[in-house]
Amino acid sequence: MKHIFLLLLCSFIILPLMAQNKSAKTDTPDPAKKILIVETACGECRLGLHGKSCDLAVRINGKAYFVDGIHIDSFGDAHAKDGFCKAVRKAEAQGTIVDDRFIVTYFKLLPSDKKM
Repeated sequence: MKHIFLLLLCSFIILPLMAQNKSAKTDTPDPAKKILIVETACGECRLGLHGKSCDLAVRINGKAYFVDGIHIDSFGDAHAKDGFCKAVRKAEAQGTIVDDRFIVTYFKLLPSDKKM
């Protein structure tokens, strides 16, 4: 009976930890890849993409792509006065375009030029 209780206890501790989403490590650039300066904002609100909700997007060479690997609220509330749904910002980014989506491996939001 002790073994069954111990097994159940371990299951309740270990399984939820294993189920956690593993987010992309986006805070360290790859020195072997070029860092792009991109425009970033909400794809639906600011960059003209069609979607179902507010999602982060980048514009590279005039074309907008939704971003996978970071969330729109990772840098504060998207609907705040200076949030991604209200303003287009600049960022340093690295990643690859796959199926018309930008898979980010490094992302650093640059300081805003305007004082809010």
